[in-house]
Amino acid sequence: MAGPSGAAPQDAVPWGAGPPEPAPPAAGPLDAGPSAAGLPRQRAPWEPSPAVPEPPSSFPPAGRRRRTPAESAPHLPQDPGPVSGAEWDSAGAGARGGAEYVGSAPPAYEAEPTALPPADPDDLGGLVADTVLDGARYGVCTLRAASVRGDSARSRGEPRRDALLTARFGTGDQALILVAMATGARGAPGAHRAAAEACHWIGRAVGRSHQRLVDDIHAARRDDLKSGLHRLTDRSLGKLRASATEQGIPPQEYAADLRCLLLPAHPDCRTRVFFGVGEGGLFRLRDGAWQDIEPRVGRSDTTGDAVPGFGSRPAETPGGDRLTMDLGIPTPPSPYEPAPEPPRESFRFRASVARPGDALLMCGGGLADPLRGEPALSAYLARRWSEGTAPGLAEFLVDTQVRVKGYADDRTAAAVWEA
Repeated sequence: MAGPSGAAPQDAVPWGAGPPEPAPPAAGPLDAGPSAAGLPRQRAPWEPSPAVPEPPSSFPPAGRRRRTPAESAPHLPQDPGPVSGAEWDSAGAGARGGAEYVGSAPPAYEAEPTALPPADPDDLGGLVADTVLDGARYGVCTLRAASVRGDSARSRGEPRRDALLTARFGTGDQALILVAMATGARGAPGAHRAAAEACHWIGRAVGRSHQRLVDDIHAARRDDLKSGLHRLTDRSLGKLRASATEQGIPPQEYAADLRCLLLPAHPDCRTRVFFGVGEGGLFRLRDGAWQDIEPRVGRSDTTGDAVPGFGSRPAETPGGDRLTMDLGIPTPPSPYEPAPEPPRESFRFRASVARPGDALLMCGGGLADPLRGEPALSAYLARRWSEGTAPGLAEFLVDTQVRVKGYADDRTAAAVWEA
């Protein structure tokens, strides 16, 4: 990896330090042939609609774009191949709203939002939009991010439990982009508030320490990054637990899974840093095939491509002794501040180098579960996203909403395409 490295300024603020913060389907033709007067005749209501001819072979079927050579590559055996317009209507598109789905049957829920969540006239700021969409391009990477209320919540009139935050700290080549997503506890009344608060606290913590983070990423100081981010994450979730206590809510009901991605803006730095707590997915699309690179609890988190200086440690010594990192012992204290209480759940961390043409996907469980459980969905997204260029915002939103029967949770995803 080539990139600038520099020591942090002497007066840099320690990580996490700072003053405390308060808590229409297309219409068919109307004419059925010329009338005696030579003018088009309106079709009578009882007359059947004339058949709509298939589109010319040089065009893709309605509702489906032309497949590129990359999408037809032989290394994707799950690819079902081109289908006719009639086949596409029955196998790939819902009857209402034009929402696409994969699998043997359409989902039971409506494809579009139905009921709105209840509103409190004295707390309108607590309302959560059905859909959030964002994107950016810095250095050699292009970011797309979306969070969409799940089919189940749309039908029941419940708010979206997922929260999404995209933020840039700093300017120029020293800028750092943060993507944070959180999922509130299932069935908890304030789940959406807890998720939003978790994103708020981690964003504030990363923003205050962004210069130190940028320096450590550029200098490939993996251990400092891991321990520092561990503490920022635990401090943020600690504030969430404190907020639950202040509200008189059990901490387990006012909790959230938190997943974050750090992207340095410098064009010569391809290091991508993932960290967080809780369930979800981290996937890499390389050469048309998905790789599940989610750090697993109880195994090394540096499998795969390692950044120079970010090398993984062996699981045991030559004599067979297990190392500390595999015993679940908390990470040693940060060099910048005393270590707080260890996190309640296992901390996940991964730092890797991206290659040109890669696409990195971080998502919550609402998308990770169907990606792992329905091969047709992973194949569909692989075809859509293997072209080497990022889709537009609207295209990305459509792709993340491809539905699968049996999976109706909120979907939150952030994907990074490497030029």
